[in-house]
Amino acid sequence: MTPALPLALLGLTDAAFSGFRAYAGRDARIRKGRANVRAALRGLAVGAVLLLVPALAAVLWLAAAADRDRAYDTLAAGGRGFLLPLTCYAVAVALSLAAYFLLPFRAGTLAMVIGLGPLTLLRPLAVAAGCLAALLNGGGRPSLLVAGLAGAAVLCVEPAVHRRWYREVR
Repeated sequence: MTPALPLALLGLTDAAFSGFRAYAGRDARIRKGRANVRAALRGLAVGAVLLLVPALAAVLWLAAAADRDRAYDTLAAGGRGFLLPLTCYAVAVALSLAAYFLLPFRAGTLAMVIGLGPLTLLRPLAVAAGCLAALLNGGGRPSLLVAGLAGAAVLCVEPAVHRRWYREVR
């Protein structure tokens, strides 16, 4: 199985959450469901564009390789390595969100503060761990390059969305 699809889904989901985070706290209105959805869609759009860079790098690496089967296997091994730490991180985030939505209000809020607060701060470390795992899992330098570009892409979504749409507090 190629890890490209799960990695793309994780990256796009992260981009949507990044768009939401770029907007969160910028608007004092009580009902802001549409604005939250719009912010998530903006993050998704920016993330989709930025994630084209690592995809293009992988395609160019495959196109330039003398032995395409070996190059593909190398990138796939790196992708599987990149996927493992990111999946662990995504599961922790999903558990924190599930606690927020399923527990009573106070317990859910506590789960959100204890879970998502630190997890948001650990996000760059999860990406760095994924890059290291891509290298160590047999992906070599090509996988490290693609993983680094993908990591940079997902980490740049929130600042890009914030600068483009949410500089001013309303």
